[in-house]
Amino acid sequence: MIDRDKRHPEKKNKPFNPIKRKPEWIRSRIVDSKVFFQTKQVVNQNNLVTVCQEANCPNITECWSKKHATFMIMGDTCTRACAFCDVKTGKPSGLDLFEPIKIANAVKSLNLKHVVITSVDRDDLADGGAEHFFKVVKATRNKNPKTSIEVLTPDFLRKGNSYKKILDADLDVFNHNIETVPRLYTTVRPGARYFASLELLKNAKKFNNKIFTKSGIMVGLGENKDEVIQVMDDLRSAEVDFITIGQYLQPSPKHHPLHRYYTPEEFKELERIAKIKGFLLVSSSPLTRSSYHADEDFKKLQDARNRQLECHPHQ
Repeated sequence: MIDRDKRHPEKKNKPFNPIKRKPEWIRSRIVDSKVFFQTKQVVNQNNLVTVCQEANCPNITECWSKKHATFMIMGDTCTRACAFCDVKTGKPSGLDLFEPIKIANAVKSLNLKHVVITSVDRDDLADGGAEHFFKVVKATRNKNPKTSIEVLTPDFLRKGNSYKKILDADLDVFNHNIETVPRLYTTVRPGARYFASLELLKNAKKFNNKIFTKSGIMVGLGENKDEVIQVMDDLRSAEVDFITIGQYLQPSPKHHPLHRYYTPEEFKELERIAKIKGFLLVSSSPLTRSSYHADEDFKKLQDARNRQLECHPHQ
């Protein structure tokens, strides 16, 4: 049983928000697979943290049964207290200097074609952990030269140009989630700033226009359709290539209340609109998560860019 008061001390005095019953289309698939346990064994043997476990992801059995795992670096404790997130909040411990080689070895053991590396927010570090991120990507690339690498980064708020260190590493996809609409930031993502996140994505593309940029938004937090469309426009202005749109699932009664469940048809409509806006790729469904099917999506991104270059060879 998870002791949420210890994981989220900042939410102890928050109002109790009953969790709404999930509709039938939200049911995640249970997969009985030897591969699932092999993936779990590699993670445990290397003493690694995954966002799949820490964020209580509904797709963990499906993804781990395909040897897909999103590694979360710099510990299991975040310095932020986002109202939607189930990752532990508190004062983090020091960095594991052996983590770069541990991640590289795990990617090798799992024989991954594509890996997603994310992290907790580390506001306690002068560079937000950018140097450590760089070392993890570098070690992973050196040990796995044929593996494509995607990073899902924090916002590096008030950390100057430290994010550029990560972009100096040999990566393929730079992902930073916008998470929600600007109106809800003060309650949903109080430690972050909407336009700072947009600026990070814009600057990442400007710094290295060869990489793919990616961002995600959750729906069901209390936003309206026009606000979601405005986020799409803002992300396209920042030249983001790939948008993910998924259903917010309330982790506990102390987290931000779920406003409503979107239907599969509504997700299809948002996908249609996003494609019209000009994203290279759109993933929009109830169980879409930032790293869900990331390896297949990377191949689709490459194909979409190649088609674009064929149509516009001088871009």
